Amino acid sequence: MMRVLAIALLLTGLLATPPVLAVEPDEVLEDAGLEARARTLSKGLRCLVCRNESIDESNAELARDLRLLVRERLVAGDSDDQTLAFIVDRFGEYVLLRPTTGGANWLLWGAGPFMFLLAGGMGAMFLRGRSRATGTGPDDLSDEEQARLRKILQD
Repeated sequence: MMRVLAIALLLTGLLATPPVLAVEPDEVLEDAGLEARARTLSKGLRCLVCRNESIDESNAELARDLRLLVRERLVAGDSDDQTLAFIVDRFGEYVLLRPTTGGANWLLWGAGPFMFLLAGGMGAMFLRGRSRATGTGPDDLSDEEQARLRKILQD
């Protein structure tokens, strides 16, 4: 019983630990407000090496460079929107973990539901066409074909 309790506590401790962030001590800004803004922004930016990992969690060199760039822009006096706009202008919209829904992205956001509706319509048309189709049943066979069928079924 004690083993089960010890294992349960160990697993609970492992599951409850927060993820370790990749921000190194030499990157942290002295101003706590700016550092909080930098962390918030870096959680929304994609690591271009690791794909679906934010630069706040990634250990890649490019992610470190992006974290430093975010902090440089904030120290220079840029607002959060200006900092994001600078990074998006430089690296493209792919760097955002949550892309915008404006501009050409409407095509991407709407393509999934459109394709789903298109596939549903095509499926309905196919099923409706099959229900209307006239099939050849045993009554439509000639006498010779019915005789061959009986012979095949007897074998």
